[in-house]
Amino acid sequence: MKELVLEALPYAEDALAPTISARTISFHYGKHHAGYVKTLNGLIAGTQYEGRPLEEIVRTAAARGDTAIFNNAAQTWNHTFYWNSLAPAGKGGAPSGNLQAAIDAAFGSFDACRDALADVAIKRFGSGWGWLVAEGGKVSVESTPNAETPIVRPGVTPLLVVDVWEHAYYLDWQNARADYVKAVVGLLDWNAASSRFGTPSSSATGK
Repeated sequence: MKELVLEALPYAEDALAPTISARTISFHYGKHHAGYVKTLNGLIAGTQYEGRPLEEIVRTAAARGDTAIFNNAAQTWNHTFYWNSLAPAGKGGAPSGNLQAAIDAAFGSFDACRDALADVAIKRFGSGWGWLVAEGGKVSVESTPNAETPIVRPGVTPLLVVDVWEHAYYLDWQNARADYVKAVVGLLDWNAASSRFGTPSSSATGK
């Protein structure tokens, strides 16, 4: 059986501190994310999903209503994308080229875009995600609950995501979700988002 693997972090565990501590990374990545991968491999062993690419598993499981497989596959994908949506402080850059133009058209300014993304993430009731997505050359923000993910919708390309499951921030920020979100938005990798814009990704790294 060719198992799915836990993709390596694109930086050291302490690279996002103090916004996200190495302790949080060790639990969030090393326990939660790794747990989704392990559970998913167990669920798909000997099934039609075995050996398929992760995105295909997510979309097929969503279409078929295979809830347990979808939840673990989507959480695996979402978390990998989350790690690849972040960069150490000062390394994320700013939108460029076509993405900057699309942001200006949709939000009026880069700052307004960041504020809108933070707002949908903060207001997500319960566990979930805040996304910047592209569709038809335009960008927008949205939030999804639990394991839900925009990749199940044809033509939608995720550009960046903020994780607002409590395990993403509780060790560092306790119940101060808004403070965590505003801080983590400052770590978003806009260089990566600019590269993803207009190019549907074939992996959770989008690179």
